[in-house]
Amino acid sequence: MDIPALIEQGAAEMGLSLPADAPGRLARFLALLGKWNRGQNLTAITEPEAMVYGHVLDSLAGLPWLDGARVLDVGSGAGLPGVPLAIADPKRGFVLLDSRRKRIQFLLYAKRELALDNVSVVESRIEKYRPEGNFGTLTARAVAALPELAGAVMPFINTGARLVVWQRNDPSRELEGALAGLHLCCAVHPVRVAGIRAPRHIVVIGREEAPSAGGEDQSK
Repeated sequence: MDIPALIEQGAAEMGLSLPADAPGRLARFLALLGKWNRGQNLTAITEPEAMVYGHVLDSLAGLPWLDGARVLDVGSGAGLPGVPLAIADPKRGFVLLDSRRKRIQFLLYAKRELALDNVSVVESRIEKYRPEGNFGTLTARAVAALPELAGAVMPFINTGARLVVWQRNDPSRELEGALAGLHLCCAVHPVRVAGIRAPRHIVVIGREEAPSAGGEDQSK
């Protein structure tokens, strides 16, 4: 199976343009994850093709909603979505944040093996993290319930960041009223992930009117 070709084809179907070396590096990331997973149990998805769709392409679905020069991946786990996004968008800086030591060890390993110069790895809970400088975007995939997550990252949203969250189903009903007391705006964007039939949504939460895809400002 040609994993780089599968990634390149899937990205093209989703209308995403990747750097020339990205498919190969993303395939190598999956190989590293598969190898590490045998001893650390980092992911339940282990079949290579399923990992392409369920990990890499699903992570890349949020690429159009990134904004600012720095991105914080909250609860990065096995580096999803942070590592695929960092490979696909090397001009932005990414901080992969997680509180569990075995995950941090894998993230440091992947950073070294893949020469991810635009990635930093930090071991901390989001509530205790005190970064140097602001972020333009926070990403979160399978981390916590949306209202709880939004409340935890409020200090970052207050400094101008947007929160980009991956969801299976449309969370509009769940969010109705839940964010009102936080004075946040929310936009839900249906997305199609190549190779995945189930619905997927990207949720964008921010202080101001939740922006649409295509944010190119990297000045934050």
